[in-house]
Amino acid sequence: MKIQAEVAMEDDYNENSVEEDTTQSFVFSQLKSCCLELLELVQTPNKRSPALPRLLQLLHAAPPDALQHLFDYTLFPLLLLLDAAIQERASERVDSKKAFEHSTSLVPYRVSDSIAEDVLHCLEELLRKCSLVSVHQMTVFLKKLTDGAMLSSSEASEEFREGVIRCFRMLLLNLHPCLDNSCSCRQSLHLPLFLDNSNFQDAPITQLDSNSQPRECLLEFLQSESASVAVGHWLSLLLNAADAEAARGHRGSAKVRVEAFLTLRVLVAKIGVADSLAFFLPGVVSQLAKVLHVSKSMISGAAGSSEATEHAIRGLAEFLMIVLQGDANLSDSHASLGGVTAFQSHNNETSQSFLDELCHLHAKSQNQNETHAQNSSAEAVQQFTSKLVLQEKAADTGDTRGSLHVNRTQDWVERTSTHVDKLLCSTFPSICLHPAKRVRRALLAAIQGLLLKCGCILKGSRLMFLECLYVLVCDDSQEVSITAQEFLVCLLSTNKEHNFECDVAGILDRLLEKLPKVVLGSDESLAVAHAQQLLAGIYYSGPQVIVDHLLLSPIKAARLLDAFAVCLSQESVFSGYLDKLVLSRPRSNGFLYSVAELKASSRMTLDKLPVKNAAVFDIPSTEARVKEVRYPVETAYGDYNLPRMPPWFTHIGSLKLYRALSGILKLVGLSLIADCRNEVSLSRIVEIPLGHLHKLISEIRMREVNKENWQSWYARTGFGQLLRQASTAVCIINEMIFGMSESAVEVFAEIFHKAKLEDSQKFDTGACCRGGYHDLNKSPWMSFDETGVRHQLIDCIGNILHEYLSPEVWDLPVEHKLSLVQPNEAQDISKHFFSDVAMLQQVIVEGIGIFTMCLGNNFASSGFLQTSLFLLLENLLCSNFEVRYASDAVLHMISVNSGYPTVGHLVVANADYVIDSFSRQLRHLDLNPHIPNVLAVVLSYIGVAHEILPLLEEPMRIVASELEILCRHQHPQLTIPFIKAVAEIARAAKHEATLLPAQAETYMQQVNAKMGNVREKINRGKKLEEDFVRNSTYYDHNHMYLAESEEDYADCGEVEVDVDQWENVLFNLNDRKRYRKIVASTTSSCLTSVIPLLASMNEAACLIALDIVEDSVITLAEVENAFKHEKEIKAMIEEVASLCSLYHLSDSLDAAEQGAEENRLLPAANKIWPFLVACVRNRNPLSVRRCLAVVSNVVWICGGDFFSRRFKNDGPHFWKLLSSSPFKRKPNSRDERALLQLPYRSTTVNWEDSISEVSNLKVQAAVLNMIADIARDKKSASALEVVLKQVSGLAVGIAFSSVSGLRDAAINALLGLASIDPDLIWLLLADVYYSTKNELVPSPIPELLELPQLLPPPSSTKDYLYVQFGGQSYGFDVDFSSVEMAFKKFQSQAFDLQIHC
Repeated sequence: MKIQAEVAMEDDYNENSVEEDTTQSFVFSQLKSCCLELLELVQTPNKRSPALPRLLQLLHAAPPDALQHLFDYTLFPLLLLLDAAIQERASERVDSKKAFEHSTSLVPYRVSDSIAEDVLHCLEELLRKCSLVSVHQMTVFLKKLTDGAMLSSSEASEEFREGVIRCFRMLLLNLHPCLDNSCSCRQSLHLPLFLDNSNFQDAPITQLDSNSQPRECLLEFLQSESASVAVGHWLSLLLNAADAEAARGHRGSAKVRVEAFLTLRVLVAKIGVADSLAFFLPGVVSQLAKVLHVSKSMISGAAGSSEATEHAIRGLAEFLMIVLQGDANLSDSHASLGGVTAFQSHNNETSQSFLDELCHLHAKSQNQNETHAQNSSAEAVQQFTSKLVLQEKAADTGDTRGSLHVNRTQDWVERTSTHVDKLLCSTFPSICLHPAKRVRRALLAAIQGLLLKCGCILKGSRLMFLECLYVLVCDDSQEVSITAQEFLVCLLSTNKEHNFECDVAGILDRLLEKLPKVVLGSDESLAVAHAQQLLAGIYYSGPQVIVDHLLLSPIKAARLLDAFAVCLSQESVFSGYLDKLVLSRPRSNGFLYSVAELKASSRMTLDKLPVKNAAVFDIPSTEARVKEVRYPVETAYGDYNLPRMPPWFTHIGSLKLYRALSGILKLVGLSLIADCRNEVSLSRIVEIPLGHLHKLISEIRMREVNKENWQSWYARTGFGQLLRQASTAVCIINEMIFGMSESAVEVFAEIFHKAKLEDSQKFDTGACCRGGYHDLNKSPWMSFDETGVRHQLIDCIGNILHEYLSPEVWDLPVEHKLSLVQPNEAQDISKHFFSDVAMLQQVIVEGIGIFTMCLGNNFASSGFLQTSLFLLLENLLCSNFEVRYASDAVLHMISVNSGYPTVGHLVVANADYVIDSFSRQLRHLDLNPHIPNVLAVVLSYIGVAHEILPLLEEPMRIVASELEILCRHQHPQLTIPFIKAVAEIARAAKHEATLLPAQAETYMQQVNAKMGNVREKINRGKKLEEDFVRNSTYYDHNHMYLAESEEDYADCGEVEVDVDQWENVLFNLNDRKRYRKIVASTTSSCLTSVIPLLASMNEAACLIALDIVEDSVITLAEVENAFKHEKEIKAMIEEVASLCSLYHLSDSLDAAEQGAEENRLLPAANKIWPFLVACVRNRNPLSVRRCLAVVSNVVWICGGDFFSRRFKNDGPHFWKLLSSSPFKRKPNSRDERALLQLPYRSTTVNWEDSISEVSNLKVQAAVLNMIADIARDKKSASALEVVLKQVSGLAVGIAFSSVSGLRDAAINALLGLASIDPDLIWLLLADVYYSTKNELVPSPIPELLELPQLLPPPSSTKDYLYVQFGGQSYGFDVDFSSVEMAFKKFQSQAFDLQIHC
């Protein structure tokens, strides 16, 4: 079997060898033709040949093994063409003048750019599949590429220069370690440390077998001192190439710059040995730092390429990690990393300081950033190449003149790390703010690598790295922020020593000190980053560190809050960031933006948030609603989420900045309760900003004591600054308190707990994580005693609300009123005064909402809801929209948090507190003149006034007394607000009254069913008794019933058991009576208080009074209907009491019936009628039309019999409105009496002189409609029977007149009157109609006389019957063209009406 297996393997090998030979032969045949053509192309370069494209296609398709054997054969003609192209371009480099003249000539190259570029493409593909096999081959090839890389942009095209660098990168990527495990090539890296696979999609695919391995280890040669010159040269060339493209500005190639940095990273990785790279550290690091420094101010061109900047950052970190890694430099096991101690090295390696002077020069250049940004890379490299001839002596070594090697001693490492620290500290913080995500991601990777590999060396950068991580954990990109959070949590979990805590505290102190200056600076993006940095630092430091270093000392606590007071204050001298000012000014000349505009717009675009519509999320200003939402706190009022950005902050910064600042304050508040030691009291910290509000209240009280006017006090005390300080203090308090809520804790958990540390190898942090990952679910911010915290929070909020609800704050005016100042001082009060007051009140209202969110149900149980509810309801009438809107939103929020579906239910549940506050303030109208308006708005706003109707009796009595004549004269401006409140109460009473009859009827039916059961039992008992007497079976004098068995006894005893049930019926009836009387009493008060206003000349007051009268009459009618059902229920109870001998029920009924019976409707109508007539006599068109509609409804409700005599006496005031045409003025009659005027009344307005024809026409149509409505209903028709002829005559005259606008209304009135006496109406119409006919018209009824005999023709228009009945009218003359039209229309409608009836 073994022999057979060997034979089979040999056969397979032979078959594979045959296939390989066949493939190689085919590839060789193809390459041969291409190479021959290329050799001809070398001799005649101008010849156009397809050989290069065909060769490139062949190289793509050929397998690597076949090409490796033909590598030299293929490489030879390509190098000849490349050398020719390079020599031709390099030979023209004589001097700058000749180079310029040659570059502008039109003489083409013999080897054109396209041919040269195709050659480089072929070389790149060849190097991708084949490897160099000897040092000599590598040296030759590098020489050609070096010559090509030295060509400038004026000598070679962009594609050519990029191709040369790509070929060099491919050459490096194809260098593989040898098979000798002891070779130094094993220290090299196959690829850069921070590898991004997207940059190596064209990686080499060469796989060499043991037979094809190079004869020499090329990586060992590259790491050797012999190749150090070439390595240094190529480092210089790559850096120069990148710098040259950046210097060309917008003409520079970003691709070449990216390829240069990427190739630099590959070269450094392939060397991978600190000894071979240490000598070049100053030059490389300084050049890469220059790139980072320039990228801060460049937004376009090759220098602004984000991809190039990314490679520069990664390349810088990779170079430093190789040269300065801890285990390759230090032997001191006690060297502290101060946060990364797990990465300390334990290996000792002697080294020599070779670049002492150079590092010193480099450090001085780093102190001058602008000068360093202008230095070219060639100058930096020249500094190091000039040192190659210098002689340096080490402490323990001999002469090393001319060597490109440095002994990395402890002294060299310390001095080098010092200069590197300075360089990194000057560049890395600004890169955190780079707008490109890939750059920030690269920076994060660099920080991770440097901390993990070089943390023990770069001691001066450790805190800077931590600050950068604080910025990156709040990055807008979730990818960057999550990665930063994972690394930071892992890093902090292994550093618990005291020194580290002190370092973090120092960072926080430094950030806090710079915060006001940065926020009020000129760069908003820097301010946002700084605030986010402080936010992350506070969060990851933990509550204990914050309390110990920022809050434990009263001085430090005051310093902290003062810093935020400056950041959030309303500074009048600070008009906003320069970016906003640049964008707000007119555009620069020309079609392109200026550089300043481009920079400003780029920053503003990156930070752009939905804050201006914002409907949020409109910006919270005094003219726009706010729509925001960073914190996902669910509220009940649409887009009004709390906490919100204060309205004045829109002029200071963006919403993003405020989120960061407010987040810090929330953490400060949360730290006070999260610290389990409880060393700092919450009230003590809150008292610091609360002192500004207390000072404001004290100043206002002093003004009241001194009785100063607002103008003098405002000018004397500097009230504006004090007011703005109080607003800022309230904002700070609100944010701190909100930080203690569950919503804030959830928000911080969402922001900072994105990291899911699942892969411990992600950052090579095995040693770092030996202590275990930080458990995100057990954050120190979330571990506190909820019970103790709740009591502490309640006490603190109680103290705050005492100042928030101070009447001095809410007595401040939010709008200009003449009553505030003297007439000659009105213009002296600044408008900023009212704006500042409105903003203060707005943030206080929002603070109440925040307190509700923090306490939940405890807000009501602690009594805070009752003390603040009336204030919020009162502010629903605030003249400032923002305060009004905030109050409305907070009310909705409180109702939801308290478990009520609407605000109405919230008010009903706390109605006793609300109504008591109203009653108390209504008794002092001189101090609270706004309360009537507030009462009206609240009753209309909540929509459930009917549910608190019993509690409105007391306010209604006060309102009724204030609406008396003398009281109205004392404060006439309050009449309208009072009657608006009365209208809401009357409307609520009507709502309840409409339900009473149906409820009473339903209850009556239930009682009637019970009564039927009682009657049935009594009848059965009587029947049993009769049967017993008849049969003489059994009789018991002690029982009410007779029974023949035990079941009959049980049936007879049920009447006694039903006593409790009937007592409940009685109690329920008494409750219904009591509530009905409350509704009736309230309605009577409403009616009594507004009846005099029906005669008011104030149109608004009269109209509202008419609405109240109409609602009240309906209410009283419904109350009487309910009373009728209650009487029937009472009769049933009396019957049961008499039948069952329940005399105590009768006594209870008699006690409950104390007082007069319910008869309120007709007495009320009797009071109303004279004032309705007075309203009609006032001739106010709008009031009269509404009054006529009310009269129609009142007559229909009360019945026509009650008003028949009243229409007879007062009807002329109504019919007078129909006596004259609206288009002809009737002369005033001298005997017309003037209306009675009270002494305080103004002169009567002559409406007849000012009323328009259209208005008069509408009034007359309303009168006719009133007549039609009253006459058409049988219940109310009797009211017009006495005046039927007069009214009919007026209606006929209008129908036959030329006023076509009243014809339909007149015919409608005649149709209604015809339902009372149709014959009369027909005669009146026929009298006029048939008089216009010349021919003899037969009688419509045969039994009647002929029409000429029945209706003799009139001698004049005054003889018409309608004139004799209705009287002579003015302007309504008979229009014969309208007579026939009106008569036929009446007949047709009357006929249709009879058919339907």
